[in-house]
Amino acid sequence: MKLAYFIGLFHVLPMPRPIQATLHTAALRHNLALARQAAPDAQVWAVVKANAYGHGIERVFDGLRGADGFALLDLGEAERVRALGWRGPILLLEGAFEARDLELCSRLHLWHTVHCDEQIDMLALHKTHEPHRVFLKMNSGMNRLGFAPQRFRSAWTRLNALPQVDEISLMTHFSDADGPKGIAAQMALFEEATRDLPGERSVSNSAATLRHAHDLAVKADWIRPGIAVYGSSPDFPEHSAAHWGLLPAMSLHAQIIAVQHLQAGDSVGYGSSFVADQAMRIGVVACGYADGYPRSCPTGTPVLVDGARSRTVGRVSMDMLTVDLSSLSDAGVGSVVTLWGQSAQGAVLSIDEVAQAAGTVGYELMCALAARVPVVVV
Repeated sequence: MKLAYFIGLFHVLPMPRPIQATLHTAALRHNLALARQAAPDAQVWAVVKANAYGHGIERVFDGLRGADGFALLDLGEAERVRALGWRGPILLLEGAFEARDLELCSRLHLWHTVHCDEQIDMLALHKTHEPHRVFLKMNSGMNRLGFAPQRFRSAWTRLNALPQVDEISLMTHFSDADGPKGIAAQMALFEEATRDLPGERSVSNSAATLRHAHDLAVKADWIRPGIAVYGSSPDFPEHSAAHWGLLPAMSLHAQIIAVQHLQAGDSVGYGSSFVADQAMRIGVVACGYADGYPRSCPTGTPVLVDGARSRTVGRVSMDMLTVDLSSLSDAGVGSVVTLWGQSAQGAVLSIDEVAQAAGTVGYELMCALAARVPVVVV
């Protein structure tokens, strides 16, 4: 697959290097619909923190505008969502960091999390004409943010007494929804501490939404799918993205720019970490760790070359990596390598597989995509 075809297929303008990330709007819509199907009576927050998990808020907006609201972290992201024309709910998942943040919450009509006494103190001093919608967070076992169960009701009472506060919703976050420990203990704490308290509930991340769809309490009033919306499995490797029916929202492609012929005993790359035990052919790919591909990916990390499965060999460099072409006689300079996502031939390489090889998770790979990589939306 030569460069002209690469450009025509992926709709890329001339670029300094043949590398490109493609974002699939239809996949975003599909994944969002799967989350909604798992909790049909709940409203859905599309989580777009960390610049939509590295995809870009502006790029994913059309694919996710079918959500009931957008959940994110910082005010700059909230301003960007409003600038796109969104007039529905926006939730600040970590709430206000300082008192003046509440002024922008008022102006942009943002809902925000309250997880500590200091945030209640800020609200008590805030001057606003319209009371705020807040999500009071319980620390049910994650031990990051939130009030301990035994303090949750007193925090609710303080908030409820403030004229600056309108409706109070209740939320928590599961630490083990993706594993065998599960959610039962945390859910029991949450239900006990919130018993008889009014307000909508939000407890489910991607893993809880998909793995515990049978539990009506988990679905609550709002679900918060994050990683699943972008096509990565929330509980890999126990279940793959394909198991959940998720489609990759991001594909990363690059081109082979050179071919080397090795003899037994020849090494590849820095540190000579890979040594050929027989004659082989390798392709040099225009992608490296400066593009966001993990340097920690070892020999054997899966790739697709013109849609056929192969592997990396040797260390990942700043601007290049090398792949095994020994069994791919038709591959050569100009062939397209899918580093993750969907190939032109329809084959899919899950980002979770690549992340597993690198000793990390798909979240990190998505968020690490470098600014120098051209991105197109299809």
